[in-house]
Amino acid sequence: MGRKGTMTEREIESKYLNEKMTIKIFKPEKFSDLYKYTVCIMQDGNDYFQMGRIATLSDRLHDAGEITNTVFVGIHYQDKYDRRKKYHPAGEQNEAYTNFLVREAVPLLDDELPTYHMGYTRALMGDSLAGTLALMTAVKYPNTFGKVIMQSPYVDKTVLNTINNTESLHSMDIYHTIGTEETEVKMTDNQTMDFVAPNRELNRLLLEKGASYTYHELEGGIHTWKYWQNDMKRVLKTMFSHFS
Repeated sequence: MGRKGTMTEREIESKYLNEKMTIKIFKPEKFSDLYKYTVCIMQDGNDYFQMGRIATLSDRLHDAGEITNTVFVGIHYQDKYDRRKKYHPAGEQNEAYTNFLVREAVPLLDDELPTYHMGYTRALMGDSLAGTLALMTAVKYPNTFGKVIMQSPYVDKTVLNTINNTESLHSMDIYHTIGTEETEVKMTDNQTMDFVAPNRELNRLLLEKGASYTYHELEGGIHTWKYWQNDMKRVLKTMFSHFS
């Protein structure tokens, strides 16, 4: 069975990253320039479309009227090392990638799509390091991105200090999950890290900062797409059923 929505691709010759970036745009079946759309930008974009089954869920939830008009956008990485350079808070290209998102990807999408041009109708979504990137970017640019979806994000002292030093997150809508068994996650450098304790500390800080905030601990969840995909329907219905 074919997709009801349509996938298109755009390319950006990024002056910040000095490379060509491909952006995949999935529009719902009844997409029309007569309507306005919320936009969800997904890092690890190919993973979200393939393993996360975002296109299928978009079709079903739009058909059922369970989510507002939403366009899902995927941006992918070259390999795991490139991913770390771009997404990790200390990555060599983290600042350049953030500038690419804010100053090149968003303007292209606002030009291509009938968007609201408002932060609360733009979401950043990601798993693991991509979830970290989503949070850190939105905190830095709250007028550009008002929604954050982070599934099992990598959390270190830099992330915790950033949130701790942020005065308020009242304008932000955040969805956050961690699996209860993510205590020995293998990293790119082959080291292992406990993700549970830092995520619980992040949960505590986010509650203090006053964001519109949804937090779930996935029972038995480990650091794999099986658990992230199983939660995806709830993610989309929570974050895109209405304007927060």
